[in-house]
Amino acid sequence: MAGYRRGRSARLVCTIGLARCAGWQGKIRMRHLAGRRGDCRDMPAHGIDRDAIEARARLHAASKGTPFSLMRQRVLAVLGTSDKPLTAYEIVKQLSDTRKVHGVEVYRALEFLQEAGCIHRLASRSSYFACDHLHGKGEAVVFMICRECGAVRETASELITRGLRGAAKTTRFRPIKSMIEVEGECAKCAAAHEI
Repeated sequence: MAGYRRGRSARLVCTIGLARCAGWQGKIRMRHLAGRRGDCRDMPAHGIDRDAIEARARLHAASKGTPFSLMRQRVLAVLGTSDKPLTAYEIVKQLSDTRKVHGVEVYRALEFLQEAGCIHRLASRSSYFACDHLHGKGEAVVFMICRECGAVRETASELITRGLRGAAKTTRFRPIKSMIEVEGECAKCAAAHEI
């Protein structure tokens, strides 16, 4: 049964112990914005708070004494409205409607937005997607990527975090970020194969 708690910015965050949300299975805590009470399986696949992400990016820019440029804003808007991760060149293509946009401009914006914690990069696909919540210090982030439709679910797992901390301690390694990518099938694609 889904439970709810208050998130960092007073929004409701759905927490499920046995990850039945969106059909993913395993002992992983799923996080989604919950605009209303009810099972978060009813949430849109990419129901993120774009205003919260932009506010975080603007705050990060102000803290560094740099402007939140139009290019950064446009890149964030493209990722915030996309229902799947995009490569830098897909972003360039979408932004080149009125004038030619160069890849280096997009890469600089992506680097800034990653540093601000507003987007994530999937290393296996060299693609990016928006993230509207903050991660705890040392928290392992797990990306579940559907190889059929490309949908990505972002989760946090205390079990994986503890395992990684133990492995790091044993090898005297000090991890800075823990991100794991898992490829498989989402519930929607798995159900389509059963028909």
